[in-house]
Amino acid sequence: MRLLVDGLLTREGFDVATCARGEELDRLLERRRVDLVLLDLMLPGEDGLSICRRLRNAPVQTPVIMVTAKGDDIDRILGLELGADDYVAKPFNPRELVARVRAVLRRTREAHSTARPMPRETYRFGGWTLDAPARRLTDPQDEEVELTGGEFDLLLAFVTHPQRVLTREQLLDWTRGRDATPFDRTIDVQLSRLRRKLRDDFRAPTVIRTIRGGGYLFALPVAKS
Repeated sequence: MRLLVDGLLTREGFDVATCARGEELDRLLERRRVDLVLLDLMLPGEDGLSICRRLRNAPVQTPVIMVTAKGDDIDRILGLELGADDYVAKPFNPRELVARVRAVLRRTREAHSTARPMPRETYRFGGWTLDAPARRLTDPQDEEVELTGGEFDLLLAFVTHPQRVLTREQLLDWTRGRDATPFDRTIDVQLSRLRRKLRDDFRAPTVIRTIRGGGYLFALPVAKS
C-alpha cells in the first residue's frame, strides 16, 4: 500500500517520503520538515496509535491522518482522541485520500497564517486560564494542560461566547471552516476530549453542558483581559 499511496500523492504534486516502521519515521523527522504524516495503524513493531501519541507530545506538532481498517471504530476513535487530525478507512477511494490530505494541509496553513487575525486576550474561568496568543491553557494549580489545535479552537469558541447556546453547526464552522461537513464527527471526539481535560464530569457536566435539541453551552462566567 505504501508504494500505491506514494505514487498517487506524487502524481498529485506532493513531495512524498515513505517509512515502513516508527524508527524510520523518527529518523526522517530529524532530517527534514514534514508537513503531514499519513499513518497506518497496523505497522510492524511500534503500532500507529503509539506513534500518534508520540507525535502529539513532540515539541513540533505535525498533522496526522490515520489510515484504519474499514469498520475499525475503536482504533479510529482512539486515534482521534490521541490528537489525529483526520482519518481514512481502507480500502479508500484515491480521490477521497487526496481530498483529505489537501484539507488537512489547508487547515494547517490557515491556522498558522499571519494574515489571519489572532486573538490577543487572556480568558479566565473557574480558576482556569486560557492565554490565547500563546495558545496555552493552565489549570487552577497553574499547571499547563496540553491542547491539540482542534481542542484549542473549540475551547476558544466557547470562551468567546460564554453562557450562550452554540449549535453543533456553529462550532463546526468556527473550528473547521469550509472543510466542515454536516456528518463530520471529529468535533464530537474533540468535545469529549476537551471535557476530560477540563475535568468536567461527563455524568453531570458543569463546564460544557449539552442542551437537548439546541447544542452546547459553556456554563462558567469568563473574565477577559
